[in-house]
Amino acid sequence: MMSAGEADEVDAATPATAPATAADTADPVVAEIAAGYAFAGQALELGALLRDGRCRPDAPVRIPLPMLNRHGLVAGATGTGKTKTLQLIAEQLSAQGVPVFLADVKGDLSGIARPGQPDDRVRGRAGEVGQEWTPTGYPAEFLALGGLGHGIPVRATITSFGPVLLSKVLQLNQTQEQSLGLIFHYADTKGLELIDLKDLRAVVAFLTSDEGRPELKDIGGLSTATAGVILRSLTAFEAQGMADFFGEPEFDTADLLRTAPDGRGVVSVLELPAVQDRPLLFSTFLMWLLADLFHDLPEIGDADRPRLVFFFDEAHLLFDDASKAFLDSITQTVRLIRSKGVGVFFVTQTPKDVPSDVLGQLGNRVQHALRAFTPEDQKALRATVQTFPKSSYDLEELLTGLGTGEAVVTVLSEKGAPTPVAATRLRAPESLMGPMDTAELDAAVRGSALHARYAQAVDRESAYEKLQRTPAEPTTPKAARAPKAPREEPSLVEQVVGSGMFKSLARSVGTQLGREITRSLFGTARRRR
Repeated sequence: MMSAGEADEVDAATPATAPATAADTADPVVAEIAAGYAFAGQALELGALLRDGRCRPDAPVRIPLPMLNRHGLVAGATGTGKTKTLQLIAEQLSAQGVPVFLADVKGDLSGIARPGQPDDRVRGRAGEVGQEWTPTGYPAEFLALGGLGHGIPVRATITSFGPVLLSKVLQLNQTQEQSLGLIFHYADTKGLELIDLKDLRAVVAFLTSDEGRPELKDIGGLSTATAGVILRSLTAFEAQGMADFFGEPEFDTADLLRTAPDGRGVVSVLELPAVQDRPLLFSTFLMWLLADLFHDLPEIGDADRPRLVFFFDEAHLLFDDASKAFLDSITQTVRLIRSKGVGVFFVTQTPKDVPSDVLGQLGNRVQHALRAFTPEDQKALRATVQTFPKSSYDLEELLTGLGTGEAVVTVLSEKGAPTPVAATRLRAPESLMGPMDTAELDAAVRGSALHARYAQAVDRESAYEKLQRTPAEPTTPKAARAPKAPREEPSLVEQVVGSGMFKSLARSVGTQLGREITRSLFGTARRRR
């Protein structure tokens, strides 16, 4: 779909099309495809069939609403209209009462909260596909990782984030990841809350000290060299300005499941332009949100509509350099979260960016144009063609000739069978196709019901403070909502090793200071709400 600039690309890339005539309805290919998308129940309207360069509003291309939890893929080269496709789908989900999560990497999805601007290009597109276009804004919530950018701060505690995801962010190898898992296990069983980075550094320092080393002796121990790598990685991570992403209040993913007073689903937009140069961080945070939903949501089986549809943008970043264990966890999460009513759409450039075990679970496909300038491009094109059901199209030719706002579509029917492959001209979003004004965006954030809950960071007593405290010191916890005090950690290892808590902990091997945390596939954790 089209911003003003993209609409110009459409004019340049695709010829004007005339409405179908009555004589065209005898085309058996059109009839077959139209029948394949003629669903009886609720459905999202994607657009109209393209046949021999002509747009066919008498053959609408649609997705059944109950099939949105069977996951999907939106793919295509840069500039082909993927972002507007997300906007189009999100609008219709919201209108049908389904909450949506969108990762806004480029910052141009905030306009979903404001009505679109009619012009000749939008009216022309609507006329071609048989769309009754009405400018409409949708209920939206704007989020930002750690509050960096325009949005409600999204934070996670180190404990909740877990060792698997944290290892990926820190780029640890398999041995180091296993050692980090031991550290988390120890902290879980001893009630040493890992809220932020200084908590984790304090526990690592303790477990490599003379007093703390015996604590892990029976389960393998922690080598000084591995601990040193982990500590250096944490220090470098914090030096890059990443510390604010971890802490409290932790974001409650139940807030992604809300509906507005008028019954429409709330569209939660995670604004990422301020951290788009840290792709490993934001892609892993997206996986944390999804894993947390998986961990906490009850099973509902197949329902008449999804509980949430989650769009995972720049999906290739999640899979790049991922360990087999990490990929296995992604695969299992995607497979099982469907029964909890959550649909996941991966958004990337080519299907080859997604591992085959995951790709095989994505029943709904919207494939925008691909380039074939290099041998690698041609290889990716051939691989993409092989992932589609058999059709009468020359898909290699079709995929390289699509214009902006056009795509090859196949989805799951109401019976769960793939629909015919359909070249499709997509509808125009009805909300603003571009970013909202910054001042207006900030005002929306301040006016949010979530602002009071998440805006102010807090720093309660956790592992760092417990390891600093001597037995004679008072044990009254800090106020849960006290503002963060400046962190002065001139020599953390020396401070922790010298604390009276060491001997106290060493004597309490069999005593849990807090109940052990249950962890999910990804090692994420959250005590039940």
